[in-house]
Amino acid sequence: MSTATSMPILTCSLVLLTSSFLINFANGGSFTDDIRISWGNGRGKILDNGKILTLSLDQYSGSGFESTHEYLYGRLDVQIKLVAGNSAGTVTTFYLSSKGPAHDEIDFEFLGNVTGEPYTLHTNVFAQGKGDREQQFHLWFDPTKDFHTYSILWNPQHVIFLVDNIPIRDFKNHESRGVFFPKKQPMRLYSSLWNADDWATQGGLVKTDWAQAPFTAYYRNFNANACVWNGRSSSCSSADKPMGSTPSSSTKGDWYRHELDSYSYRRMRWVQRKYMVYNYCADIKRSPRGRPRECRLR
Repeated sequence: MSTATSMPILTCSLVLLTSSFLINFANGGSFTDDIRISWGNGRGKILDNGKILTLSLDQYSGSGFESTHEYLYGRLDVQIKLVAGNSAGTVTTFYLSSKGPAHDEIDFEFLGNVTGEPYTLHTNVFAQGKGDREQQFHLWFDPTKDFHTYSILWNPQHVIFLVDNIPIRDFKNHESRGVFFPKKQPMRLYSSLWNADDWATQGGLVKTDWAQAPFTAYYRNFNANACVWNGRSSSCSSADKPMGSTPSSSTKGDWYRHELDSYSYRRMRWVQRKYMVYNYCADIKRSPRGRPRECRLR
């Protein structure tokens, strides 16, 4: 199938799948059981009996929340409506991280911009303290107009980033080929809204306009279908079946063995061709001796 033919069809598929996924999430979870506001001195709020969470940023402080549990593998979904208007200098995050200098981390970061310019969706994967695996995207919708679902699917073979259930990135386990993969350290979920105007917008050229403060991001429908870590082991009873997982819209166990089928892979590659704006694998200045090993493997 030619590119000229496939792109409109895939565009239509993205729209239809996005709409159906948002509808399926309409009756989703609460923030009261699995999430706590971790910092911000009142700038983070849980509202409407746990259905809505807001994070705010002003010239004095940002704010953030974290999960009450640590996880060793899982699928974690949340709907976010990002800071509207002139959001330059602000960063909204949704990520998993362990502790320590050799930590693991899986990042969604949303880099704000001046009014009318697109957000940059920044993704990264750290394993045993090694990161520098950034891929960045512009989105096919305005993420400030409505809630959209952002998901991290993390299992022993894949870290898959999804937007409205559409895969945009798949970081595969190539440990057998000498590439570190996050698989041994339990991670907690974090989210924050903070000022990063030294780098976030056009490399720090555009600063935060504090006259627009407070900046606010909105969250709803957090779901964690995951292996909960209890300090010594996880709630997964075996290598292939999670038990004791918290509720999710997906079937228990599906995410643990999930990998992209050919159709999902084609959708991901289309998103990458059309909307990716930075790929560390193609950054010759960063890697003058050749692409990182994982970029040469399939």
